[in-house]
Amino acid sequence: MADSSNSNAKFKILLKRLAKQYPGSAVQLCALVHRSPFELLVATILSAQCTDKRVNQVTPAFFKKYPDPSALSRASLKDVEEMVHSTGFYKAKAANLVAMSQALISNFGGEVPKTLSELTTLAGVGRKTANVIRSVAFGLGGIAVDTHVGRVSRRLGLTTNMNPDIIGEELEAIVPPGQQGSFSLRLILHGRQVCKARKPLCDVCILADMCPSSKALP
Repeated sequence: MADSSNSNAKFKILLKRLAKQYPGSAVQLCALVHRSPFELLVATILSAQCTDKRVNQVTPAFFKKYPDPSALSRASLKDVEEMVHSTGFYKAKAANLVAMSQALISNFGGEVPKTLSELTTLAGVGRKTANVIRSVAFGLGGIAVDTHVGRVSRRLGLTTNMNPDIIGEELEAIVPPGQQGSFSLRLILHGRQVCKARKPLCDVCILADMCPSSKALP
């Protein structure tokens, strides 16, 4: 989308349509059930290559046994592996969860940090996960780019890039900071429900008339 007054006006319309279709704040739009930044961090790490539904089935028992970084930092790796086994890639996830908690204790006083640079020092935390925490848990700016956000952004002409980090930077340059978290979550919902990878439902898409990739255009 070119940088012009016309494209800016169109983008504002795009933001308004997405907000109307998928109402709510970043907290309300986030499908991962959590009660604290720490719980959201754990759930987001577990959500890699796994559905939110499956993660939400695993986390209640997990948080009951490991309610805070202190408890998880002392956990048996084997026990953590058993508890998160159904989320896939369980060995790597378990190792990351324990290491992440140990780092929270040793480097951040047991608190989840707020900056992108600090969050990405934690095991299992890349830019995407860090921005989920920043936007949902702390109400800060940040675009979390997953496959849905990348695909929908390219189809809409907001980017031509394939690199998630660069896509995030490009979107953060045009989306107001206060809307970045909710915007990325709305793109995820739109990608799951309408702008699907193989068969996008262009005929019912609220953005079809402004999407250069729409198959519904004459």
